[in-house]
Amino acid sequence: MLLLCVSDIHGNLDALRAVLATAEKRAFHKLLVAGDIVFPRPAPLETWRRLTAAGAVMVQGVSDKALATLDPANLHPRSDHERAMIERMKAVRTELGDLVLERIKRLPTHVRVPLEDGGELLLVHGSPLDPAESLTFDMSDDEVDALIGDDPADVIVCGMSHTPFHRMLGDIHIVNVGSIGEAPDGLPEPPSLSSGGRPLVAHATWIESTPQGINVESIAVPLDAPSERLLAAPAR
Repeated sequence: MLLLCVSDIHGNLDALRAVLATAEKRAFHKLLVAGDIVFPRPAPLETWRRLTAAGAVMVQGVSDKALATLDPANLHPRSDHERAMIERMKAVRTELGDLVLERIKRLPTHVRVPLEDGGELLLVHGSPLDPAESLTFDMSDDEVDALIGDDPADVIVCGMSHTPFHRMLGDIHIVNVGSIGEAPDGLPEPPSLSSGGRPLVAHATWIESTPQGINVESIAVPLDAPSERLLAAPAR
């Protein structure tokens, strides 16, 4: 079973299309999305439609929860940036409509996927213990262990930090799949709320599950040129 694992799309439809156009050449079995799906980039509704059409297994990210549960009219900005974020939230909520917002609101925070070796994969946005707190490549083993919880599964697939890595903690694979829509690699300028600062790559991760175990491959799709191949990304 071949799994395509992605996260933090943030409504960047062009980046999502670039990843899927290349990834589909490998005929993967499942698409797993570790949250932060549609906000704040320019194409929230089309991003949602593309993922649902692909049968994606999705969990709720922090921006998804905020978008679906907060009323912008009750928010009080303290800076120009916060004011712009609230205006963008209003626009995205209007574009998505009540039905999609309700579906985003009902997304689970944790999804478990059985693996072919009898193990289990846990899909979460941040960390098993707290979906709103990320696992990052520079954490110590003790810091990671504190966020794993009592029932972490054999493979943890997460996002949130936008920086991909794969590491082992005992027998547990921890796989952060980075970001499709706001990857920091080579970002020419800070991203705007809707269009500017286009990332130069989009992250994704292949996880191949076999009766003998799993194989993890971090990849990056270049966005500043036609995406005709996947570039291997070094693990951190």
